Amino acid sequence: MSDQRVSRRNFVQTTAAVAAGAALGMKTLAAAADPRKARSYNENMEYRPLGRTGLMISAISIGGHWKRIPYQGGSAEFKKNRRDVMNACLDHGINYVDACSAGEVAAYAEAVQGRREEMYMGFDWTMARNPAIAGSLEALKKGMDDGLKKTGLEYVDVWRLTLHEQTTLNSVQEIETVVAALEWGKKTGKARATGISTHHRPWIAEAVAKYPQIEVVVTPYSAGSKEKPVGSMFDALRKYNVGMIAIKPFASGSLFASRGTPDSPTKEDDDQRARMALRYVLCCDVMSATIPGLITVDQVKNAAAAVKERRKFEAAEVERYQKLAANMWRSLPANYQWLHDWRWV
Repeated sequence: MSDQRVSRRNFVQTTAAVAAGAALGMKTLAAAADPRKARSYNENMEYRPLGRTGLMISAISIGGHWKRIPYQGGSAEFKKNRRDVMNACLDHGINYVDACSAGEVAAYAEAVQGRREEMYMGFDWTMARNPAIAGSLEALKKGMDDGLKKTGLEYVDVWRLTLHEQTTLNSVQEIETVVAALEWGKKTGKARATGISTHHRPWIAEAVAKYPQIEVVVTPYSAGSKEKPVGSMFDALRKYNVGMIAIKPFASGSLFASRGTPDSPTKEDDDQRARMALRYVLCCDVMSATIPGLITVDQVKNAAAAVKERRKFEAAEVERYQKLAANMWRSLPANYQWLHDWRWV
């Protein structure tokens, strides 16, 4: 499918062709994809297939959260900040933003006005953590339709519904309803690709085998995370060619001396730590993209620069990085202690 402007009508018309391609082996198709055809292609950025979706996204993309932005949400200063950051992302070849709430979707849809077709957008207007939403197919459909209408988006690139961190808190009926909604979104052309967000590794491994509607998984992979030698979730993602978008590369700022505050006195050191962490996570061959929260234009430039640095650490860097990662795990705040479960994936 071309990455030129794609209307919902055109998308629906090509659904049959895409399905035929899938039958022939989307894994082969994705592996052969030409990154130069990716949106906002920049020779200094790396692009990876988003599983079997046919999309090529930047290995460093942007998360939708805006922690530590020193502006009131919705203010003129806030909107300018998001526009400036998104323009910098596009100019540096970053072509995917993951927005997982109505507020985030609205903010980023506005921020990319005039450049929408240069950016792939992940979308979740109404989180499926709410039983009243997750248990109702009509409510999930309404969430999609309301989000498109209120933001002026004609379609979304990835409809990724947010389940509980541990899907045991979602009933079987809720999960089945979410899957039915994702299938509806794809068939109607309102979503080019579909998936879920959760932190429940064992369930992910089972779910991608059971539900072909889960083409994309949004889940943690932090600086210091490692693949289990046996029984890794990655085994299932590889087998079913599921795209993985990795959150929390900096463990919610725990990697930094400033805890992620922009323009702090430790900015130079924090920038170096960020690049080291991104070099580390980019070594994960299962991951399609890592999505740090980027607060300033300088942070965008710094993150993009990590792509061009050597992935393999020099001897002196290995010792420093091990100390940084160990301190990061020790420094996790109380509400992020759960991230310890992601030391081994």
